[in-house]
Amino acid sequence: MDRGLEDRVVLVTGGGSGIGRATALDVAARGGVPAILDRDAKGVTETAALVTATGAHALELPADVADEDAMRDAIERTVSELGRLNGVVTAAGIFDGPDLQPLADVTLETFNRVLSINLTGTFLAIKYALPHLVRSEGGERSSLVTIASTAALRGHGFGSGYTASKGGVAALTKLVAVQYGPHGVRANCICPGAVDTPMTNGAWDDDASRARMKRAIPLGVVAQAAEIASVAGFLLSADANHVTGQVMAVDGGSTAI
Repeated sequence: MDRGLEDRVVLVTGGGSGIGRATALDVAARGGVPAILDRDAKGVTETAALVTATGAHALELPADVADEDAMRDAIERTVSELGRLNGVVTAAGIFDGPDLQPLADVTLETFNRVLSINLTGTFLAIKYALPHLVRSEGGERSSLVTIASTAALRGHGFGSGYTASKGGVAALTKLVAVQYGPHGVRANCICPGAVDTPMTNGAWDDDASRARMKRAIPLGVVAQAAEIASVAGFLLSADANHVTGQVMAVDGGSTAI
C-alpha cells in the first residue's frame, strides 16, 4: 500500500537533529528513503539508526551545506547509490548568538556565517538537486520543501542575518516554483514559529519566558519538530500535487496576531 512516499528518495539537509531528523523519520514512515545530510556526522549516524530501527532504509551523508564541492558530491552519491532523487527538504540552519545584537553591532563575519548555512546552503542544495528533480512532461512531479521561519513573514526585532537569510529562502523557493514548475518541480516553503529543537534549547526554561511564549502563540504551546515534519511530508507527497509556490506558516497562530 502506498503510504504517500513509497520508494521515493528524499534528501534531507540538517538531518542530524531537530526538524531535519524528524523529517527523515517522517519520510521513512511514509515509505520513502531519506538521504540524511548534516555536517554533524554523529548526528547523521544517530538519525540513520533511528530510521533503520523502523525497518526502513537510509543513506548517511556527512557534509557541510556551505561547502559547494561537498554538496555536489553528496547529491551525486545519493543518485548513484539510490538510483534517483524525488524530493529535497532543506532543514539545515543555525541561529547564532552574536547575530541577536542590534543590526549596527552585528559583524560582517557573523552575518555572513549565518547566511552561509541558512541561505547559501539552501541555494547549493537546490542547485545541485534540480537536474535530478526535473521531470519529463507528464511524469510524476518532484518536490522541494524549504524550511524558513516566521522571521521571513514579520518583523521579529532580532537576528539580522537570520531574518535576512530566512526571507531569502522564502523568495528563492518562489523563484524555483515559477522557473521549474513547467519542468515538473513543485517548490514550497514552511515557516515554523517556535519549535522545540536542540537549536532552541533553553529559550523557554523560565516562567517569564513561558508566559511570553503563551501570549505570542494563540495555541499556547511550542511546536514539536514532528509537527513541522508532518507538513513537509504532506508537501512532498502526491496529496499536495497541485500545491507549489506557497510560503506556509506553521506557527500555532502567532502570525495571525
